Amino acid sequence: MSSKPETGSTINNPVIPGFHPDPSICRAGADYYVACSSFEYFPGVPIFHSRDLAHWTQIGNALDRPSQLSLPPDAPSSGGIYAPTLRYRDGRFWLIVTNVSGDGNLLFTATDPAGPWSEPIRLPGVQGIDPDLAWDDDGNCWCTTAGVGQIRIDPHTGETFGAQRRIWSGTPGAKAPEAPHLYRIGDYWYLLIAEGGTERCHGVSIARGRTPTGPFEPCPANPILTHRGTDLPIQNTGHADLVQAPDGSWWMVLLGVRPHGGSPGWHVLGRETFLVPVDWVDGWPVVGELSSVMPAPSWPLQPHAVVPGRDDFDMSELAPYWISLRHRPPEDCTTKERPGWLTLHARGESLDDTDVTFVGRRQQHLSCRVRAVVDVTEGRGGLAVRLDEQHHYDIEASADEVQVRARIGPLNAVVASRPAPPGPVVLRIEVAAVQTVNDARTGPDTVSIGIEEPDGTFVELTSLDGRYLSTEVGGGFTGRVIGMFASAGSAHFDWFEYEPLDR
Repeated sequence: MSSKPETGSTINNPVIPGFHPDPSICRAGADYYVACSSFEYFPGVPIFHSRDLAHWTQIGNALDRPSQLSLPPDAPSSGGIYAPTLRYRDGRFWLIVTNVSGDGNLLFTATDPAGPWSEPIRLPGVQGIDPDLAWDDDGNCWCTTAGVGQIRIDPHTGETFGAQRRIWSGTPGAKAPEAPHLYRIGDYWYLLIAEGGTERCHGVSIARGRTPTGPFEPCPANPILTHRGTDLPIQNTGHADLVQAPDGSWWMVLLGVRPHGGSPGWHVLGRETFLVPVDWVDGWPVVGELSSVMPAPSWPLQPHAVVPGRDDFDMSELAPYWISLRHRPPEDCTTKERPGWLTLHARGESLDDTDVTFVGRRQQHLSCRVRAVVDVTEGRGGLAVRLDEQHHYDIEASADEVQVRARIGPLNAVVASRPAPPGPVVLRIEVAAVQTVNDARTGPDTVSIGIEEPDGTFVELTSLDGRYLSTEVGGGFTGRVIGMFASAGSAHFDWFEYEPLDR
């Protein structure tokens, strides 16, 4: 990674673009850390670091060992790891998550948020998803979950005390009270929740009480943040967490989406992490305007690390932004078999299979170009734009043929093909966001797929409508991931390049 000086006076939202939902934030001294949901992907729970709240660098994944993250090969897409809470207390970082496809609620600790993180402490007595951790002045640890239920726990052993009890139901008539976070601020305990569902009606509400167990008085201005019923470019705003800066100012991280195209609007990158300032008026938080460009905080913005667009696979271990489906057995994914190459050995036969060998990175820009060199003299493999097993576009090479396949729900077809050129082949995918909506049915982007000639000329085999790889079509909680796969034998990749093309 390289450092890039920051000269502007604004923050660009989202601060963590791409499929990085359910952000939870904590501060340790001058350092901020964020954890996000990872669902069916391994390693799980990406961890980000920042010194200025504006620029974030991924420093690792909390769950990077099979003993920490156990997902069965048939775990459904949008299953797996939900909604972490990340906290810092007594020189230690605490992370609590739900594995909805296996072990339920789990707690991990670390002295360094970059890892390693501990083995899981299981919490069989904690029911519900979206668990939160908060400590009172007596050292009692309270775990609050979606619903909104609460129980006291021993975070060192996982033991629970008493029965789990409902402490607030959110706004009457608003569905899905979830993502609770409990804070002691001044004379009150504040209970922040998301409600309305994680779609267009998503919002953030808050209540306060004199004790961590309530009773809780709802804020008269609830929801304190929502974009429901608006035509603002950022939608589905919710699942928030609060943090106080060293200068006393308050900030909120939250998820949102950026729909594009005509009606109803399609978002393809998943739910992303946004930042917004918070003021306090009469004992209640007042959330500032959330937009794609915001005034910078009062402190100087820091030089920030830029994730390299190209990986030549010269390192013995993959960078933390690379993710795979459900697990990543080292015998099926290695840079050590052929030095300077990533070797993938096939398990499943295609991206339709839950156990396919796949290594990808989140699409983080509305327009981008992805290129990779693949040697398939020992099998078949290629590049894919993936939403889930039923929604993906692939370009696959074998020794004889290059073909493009589109999977859209029950439809599964080869949409283009051509003879394979000799030797390793450069595969290329270009995603172009729409700039003008001439028809209400205009999709969000186009996905052009083909190969490169030795002189760099792009030979486009097909161009496909991107709406079919969107959450509005495919459903679920994730976003696009673009990466490499093996479908038979072995596929060797010399390099992979991701280039943003956003205007």
